[in-house]
Amino acid sequence: MRIVLFCENKYAIDILQPLEDEARREGNNEVMWYVHAPKIPEFPLAGQVSWTHSIQEIYDFKPEAIFVPGNIVPYYLPGVKIQVFHGYAAEKKDHWIIRRYFDTYFTQGPYFTSHFKKLALQYKDFEVLETGWTRQDWIFRHRNDHEEERRSLLRDSGKERIALYAPTFSPKLTSLPHIKQALIDLTERRSVLLLIKLHPLTRPEWVEEYRQLAREHSAITFVEDYGLSKYTLMADMMISDTSSTVYEMLLLDKPVVTLNTIAKDIYWRNITTPADLLSAYDAAFTDSSLHNRRQWVIDNYDPYLDGQVAHRMLEGARDFIRRHGVPTHRRLNLWRKYTSIKTFGRIRR
Repeated sequence: MRIVLFCENKYAIDILQPLEDEARREGNNEVMWYVHAPKIPEFPLAGQVSWTHSIQEIYDFKPEAIFVPGNIVPYYLPGVKIQVFHGYAAEKKDHWIIRRYFDTYFTQGPYFTSHFKKLALQYKDFEVLETGWTRQDWIFRHRNDHEEERRSLLRDSGKERIALYAPTFSPKLTSLPHIKQALIDLTERRSVLLLIKLHPLTRPEWVEEYRQLAREHSAITFVEDYGLSKYTLMADMMISDTSSTVYEMLLLDKPVVTLNTIAKDIYWRNITTPADLLSAYDAAFTDSSLHNRRQWVIDNYDPYLDGQVAHRMLEGARDFIRRHGVPTHRRLNLWRKYTSIKTFGRIRR
């Protein structure tokens, strides 16, 4: 099967990597990455995988399946267009918007499947298959790989726990302008090493502000890596806001504290003022009811922690093709076509 891994934003890289790995393990697939140059001018996997910045080259590759962890894919590309999602943030309205770009949605777990199947009945032009989320495959294979680095960080810092601060980038939802002093207080009044991992789309001025914070405080480390999963494995708990990273931590059965989340269903501890961060941090480790809430998330958001998500996705793509053939393009209204061309350009047929 000829496969395109469609990488519009940097965060998509480690979502798509397990599909590359599984396709290689199978041994009978051709894989090409599309890397959107305006957002990813330097591709971290260059030299390791087949990739291109050219949408024309992707068209000429004649893909049979295109895996997309974003909201848009050019309608004119051949291949079954598969939405694999970029997180678990069901509280964000755009998670449920059907933009008509996709032939099928590969959902993370029962909660998402039930919602998208209702939408499929309404729109009648896409299918839904429950597979789990690819990043869990990486976690399955690397869960214990970073223990030595974790121990080294704690030993060198003289701290007892690692907290990961991973906020959203959205200016309306992010805690970045409000929580800085509370984070400093946490590292000074508790035995905590703080890792700061910002979203790739975070405003540059906030990125530099928090880089500077790390320079000024020995118990704070700014993470430059594009990937998140390694740090969720190393950390004991997470501090965030309205970010899908929250669910990635809950799926590891680890505590989370958020500031002013907009989520209606909260399975962690949320605070409404930064001054409450210290007490919320303490309670996150002692409130036994929080474990039961995390277990609900594991059961309903993504129970597929078996390392076989990418395999199910590739087989799901093949099954779609067996039943429907390889789509030559996707029918869209003029506005969606215009958006597609404006974002990714035209091709020569």
